[in-house]
Amino acid sequence: MKITVLNGSPRKQNTTFMVDAFVKGAEEAGHTVEVIQVGKMKIAGCLGCEYCHGKGEGQCIQKDDMEKVYPAYQDSDMIVFASPIYYFGMTAQIMAAIQRVYALMKWPKATKAALLLSSMSPNVYDGAIGTYKGILAFTGIEDAGIFTAKDPENGSEALQKEIYDFAKGL
Repeated sequence: MKITVLNGSPRKQNTTFMVDAFVKGAEEAGHTVEVIQVGKMKIAGCLGCEYCHGKGEGQCIQKDDMEKVYPAYQDSDMIVFASPIYYFGMTAQIMAAIQRVYALMKWPKATKAALLLSSMSPNVYDGAIGTYKGILAFTGIEDAGIFTAKDPENGSEALQKEIYDFAKGL
């Protein structure tokens, strides 16, 4: 299975720890995994201009780093969204990469998705999980799993093993 992980963290900390555990397990299970660091890319939000659904014929009018993300969306069997929680939601960087899929005029071929969320605080995941579940309901993609981590779970061996085992079992 080809898996794309969209890492929405602009920093290399807790979310990256979760992504690394996932990648290790998935690759050991024989899957091909590509991690795209959307948190460090220059991806503008959707303008709602509808160019993509008219003259653009599925191409966004904006030419930015999203050009590197579209092929992964179109070719992956599974998409993993990974993000720290910034004020009760996923980062603006990953949300831009999610919303710009609109230009493709159809949802990617992925049949499975997973969500990895990290935070320093408990009870802050509802907004991000709601967004994720809404995407899955709209697209018909199967939820393979949701993982959340707060301090002191961030960076723990127990969390690493849980995510590794999940990915290895895909």
